Amino acid sequence: MATSLFERPKTLPPAILDWLPGQGEWSDAEYLWLSERTHRLVELTDGYIEELAVPTDKHQAIADFLFSLLKLFVGRAGKVRYAPLRLRVRPRKFREPDIMLLRDASDPRRGNEFWTGADLVVEVVSPDNPDRDLVEKRLDYAEGRIPEYWIVDPQAEAITVLRLEGDAYEEHGVFRRGEAATSALLPGFSVSVDETLDAD
Repeated sequence: MATSLFERPKTLPPAILDWLPGQGEWSDAEYLWLSERTHRLVELTDGYIEELAVPTDKHQAIADFLFSLLKLFVGRAGKVRYAPLRLRVRPRKFREPDIMLLRDASDPRRGNEFWTGADLVVEVVSPDNPDRDLVEKRLDYAEGRIPEYWIVDPQAEAITVLRLEGDAYEEHGVFRRGEAATSALLPGFSVSVDETLDAD
């Protein structure tokens, strides 16, 4: 079982742990410092550090498949990146989406350390905490004004495509095996649900 960043007395002297901010006290700068120095995937919400599960081979296969298709679709005009690259939703809230896309490669939201926005994000649902991708990040990415959010759920064998309407997401579609998932934001972009879920 993985240990918490805050439960490592055998690997970090107590004096060093004393220097780290407590939960609820982390700033953007402290989070960026930590995320550049740990092998763990971490996100930040209002001063709280959150550890992410290590992706499985299947998770990576699905993300890689979609990344390749999106990169081919936008070509040199846009940019597509994959985790771990940070997305700043707002001050004191950072996420690390599985995939982020900007239609314009020169978009000023594209930074070297982190992006401050995206046109489309993709998350592959992790079985350890499905609500994180299905519920929490749906609210997070809406707060960040991300126009389109794809949720790939291997357990439910579905791809849900959400489009931002006002301050919340509405379903563009829930696509299942035998169907092709389509984008509201990228006209002409579609992917086979079967090929996505069976990616290897």
